[in-house]
Amino acid sequence: MKIQFVHLCPQRMSLYGEYANLVILRRMLEEMGHEVEVVAGESPDLSKANLIYMGCGTERGQKFALQVLRPQVEGLKAALDRGAVVLFTGNAMEVLGQSITDTQGKVWQGLGLAEFTTIETRQRNPHDVIANTPPGQSPVVGFMNKCSLTAGVTTPLFESLEMGFGNDCQRGPEGYVKGNLMATHLTGPVLVKNPALAHRVLRMVLTNAGAQVPDTLPVLPHQQEAFEVTLRELRSKGENAG
Repeated sequence: MKIQFVHLCPQRMSLYGEYANLVILRRMLEEMGHEVEVVAGESPDLSKANLIYMGCGTERGQKFALQVLRPQVEGLKAALDRGAVVLFTGNAMEVLGQSITDTQGKVWQGLGLAEFTTIETRQRNPHDVIANTPPGQSPVVGFMNKCSLTAGVTTPLFESLEMGFGNDCQRGPEGYVKGNLMATHLTGPVLVKNPALAHRVLRMVLTNAGAQVPDTLPVLPHQQEAFEVTLRELRSKGENAG
């Protein structure tokens, strides 16, 4: 089966190797025998996309992306309505909300796909992250380098963090999820670092494509081992810091 990914603003919004989030999903799908087409650009056609993705950028790159995506809002809404997965990582998450207020006090209207608002701060807060998940699910690890507070999220992707700064407070809720719209400030790239989270996204993509979702999904060589080492080292780092 042919599955289509749309990568929004890849030139401006792909810090920290964020493009690899699509690479890992593509490799998994190809392992399963599917054909994956990646369409990249600032204003691509979204009508056939099974996954729409945008990664992290500089604050300037983010504002550029925000403006070029405004004409795409109805297309994004239509994609969500037909079950396509929309995943934004890093500060791409912030453009989904109602507004972003920059450090000069200028208010940038967001895309309005979520209810939250963001205020940029002058303090950058780079740190490792461990996100808590429901019992029986793997924690999520990653990195965050943001200078903002996001308030008003009623449905966070992660209810709390074991380590790190959440949407607006230390160890608080992080990210956003509503139906097939997912966003997180975590980079890493986050899907490369977390096979369980990659599988969650993969199941949603396969469902949208009308493909069979097998009980067992591919794990690429050393992917699970790398996750376990990262989680162990971050927890050890946290214990030593305490």
